[in-house]
Amino acid sequence: MPNAIITGGSTGLGRALAEALLSDGWTVTIDARSEDRLAAVADSLAGPIRHLAGDVTDPDHRERLVRLAAADGPIDLLINNASELGASPQPALRELTEPTFRRILAVNVEAPLALINRVRPHLGPDSVVINISSDAAADHYPGWGGYAAGKAALDHLTLTLAAEEPDRRWYAVDPGDLRTELHQSAFPGEDISDRPLPETVTPAFLALLRSRPPSGRYRAADLLAGQDARR
Repeated sequence: MPNAIITGGSTGLGRALAEALLSDGWTVTIDARSEDRLAAVADSLAGPIRHLAGDVTDPDHRERLVRLAAADGPIDLLINNASELGASPQPALRELTEPTFRRILAVNVEAPLALINRVRPHLGPDSVVINISSDAAADHYPGWGGYAAGKAALDHLTLTLAAEEPDRRWYAVDPGDLRTELHQSAFPGEDISDRPLPETVTPAFLALLRSRPPSGRYRAADLLAGQDARR
């Protein structure tokens, strides 16, 4: 049974990915900062799921998370999904405080790389690493500069890892605008019900894992369109 870690697994895309992988026959370990929410999600999902509350920027938490996931063997998939938006509503760069920007970079850039390096001894030859990106990493929107800078840096790390270790698959995946708590935080008080639910893009991730295209940056919309074209 393949074995996965998903960070930020208590809500939104992380929760949807956990459910999709469990349904596809995976063992899944999730983390998030809220113990209560994380435990509730783990109790609500069917299948072999483990959970550990903590902050991905904490080295001790990352150590315990990897040990928990590796208890039953190699880790076949790491999804760095935990993300930090920063202030809500989103400030212009001239108003972005240094502590907020440091937190964004710590969660969105430093923690994913640190977790990759910590999990490395437990990765098998066919293991996959997926870092969750954003369209803001490639485009430019007022108020999104801090978050976008972190995601752009994560994209760069992903593709550099692919250049350094070409025998493994490294993916940065832009899931698109989704109806999640993080996205709602970017638009406080606004109605975002027109955005699709996270569950609508999980087939793109499953398709990626099954087809294993070359390492790179992918958009979930393109992966789904490719699926439709093959039908």
